Amino acid sequence: MSDGPDAPGAASVHHVVLVGMMGSGKTTVGRRVAAVLGRPFADSDEIIEARTGRTVAEIFAAEGEPAFRAIETEVLAECLAAPEPTVIAAAGGVVLEADNRRRLIGAGTVVWLRVPVGTLVARVAGSTHRPLLDDDPAGTLAELSEAREALYLEVADLTLDASQPLDDVVGLIIDLVHQREVRVATEGSGGQVDEAAR
Repeated sequence: MSDGPDAPGAASVHHVVLVGMMGSGKTTVGRRVAAVLGRPFADSDEIIEARTGRTVAEIFAAEGEPAFRAIETEVLAECLAAPEPTVIAAAGGVVLEADNRRRLIGAGTVVWLRVPVGTLVARVAGSTHRPLLDDDPAGTLAELSEAREALYLEVADLTLDASQPLDDVVGLIIDLVHQREVRVATEGSGGQVDEAAR
């Protein structure tokens, strides 16, 4: 295993990271997954807003998208550096930066919550805190979704249709996390399954 904490496959702490478009349900699903696993939950957008004292829309308006992406990258790195296994809802655009994608690949279990554009539009209708959607929500979501699809695929260990019932989505994520962590424990013990990982 590489000594670098940011290298793919180098994470000694197995986080669960949810990625996907705005409106895909990362926060809702993440809170449920964290509760089932008994782990802390971190939402990168919420952390950014708490740290800056401003909403994402306000940051975009005052400083522009590049400034927001820089804060987004900093917060993701901090979340992934947490010493305790954490469930993380990553900001929708976090995959745009190559360094972020590299960190995610070595983070643990990354799940892409994929949702049809029509469902995303319905979910974010009337939202006032999503600055990229101000002029044409449907068109913008379709464009962003297409542009980011390959990037989400690059980092994801599992792609889920997150328009299915919440309990189903959560259950599938929990199953995958358990399978992956048992495998890691088995490999780390020379083939003997660590009972604590079951």
